[in-house]
Amino acid sequence: MTADALPASAAPTAEWRGRFFEDFEVGQVFRGRLGRTVTETDNTWFTLLTMNTNPMHFNAELAKETEFGKPLVVSTLTLAIVVGLSVADTSENAVANLGWGDIKLPKPVHAGDTLWAESEVTGARPSGSRPECGIVAIRTRGINQRAEVVIEFTRSFMVFKRDAGAVAAGGFPVTDAAWTVGA
Repeated sequence: MTADALPASAAPTAEWRGRFFEDFEVGQVFRGRLGRTVTETDNTWFTLLTMNTNPMHFNAELAKETEFGKPLVVSTLTLAIVVGLSVADTSENAVANLGWGDIKLPKPVHAGDTLWAESEVTGARPSGSRPECGIVAIRTRGINQRAEVVIEFTRSFMVFKRDAGAVAAGGFPVTDAAWTVGA
C-alpha cells in the first residue's frame, strides 16, 4: 500500500496530527513531500557541535586531493536530516525511538545536495508493555537530487494508538483575539 492509498483517517489534512499505530500497515511506503538542501554552514556547525575533527568535513584543500574532490557532509548529519524528513510521515506521534540499525552510506553527500526521505513499513505490532501503544519498524532511505540513494537504515519506534487520549502535546494555540489586518 502506498501513502496515496491510505484510508481517509490516515491521509494528511490541513490539521494533520501524524499517524497513529492503527494507521500503519506492512508494505506502506511514505515519500516525504519536502526536500532539504544541505549547506556548508549546516556541515560546519554540525562538525563543531559534534566535535568531529576529521578534516574531510571542513578542509577543502585536503578534500580536493581525495576521490571526492570536496568536503563530505558528516554522515551523522545526513542521518539526522533524513530521519527528520521522515518524522511527519512516520513517527510524529511516537513515544520514543527504540533503535536504528543497518545504516549504509552508498553515496557521498556534499554541501549543496538536496535530500528527500522515503520510508517503508516492515513491521507493526501492539506493545506488550504499554497497551496504549504499538511498535512500528520501518526502513528509510535518503535520496538526493540525482535520484541516488545516499543513506539507508532501519528504525523502530513506539507510537501511540489513536484512542490513547491526549497524545500530541501542545497543538495550535487558539486565540480569541480579533484580526487586525485585511477585510
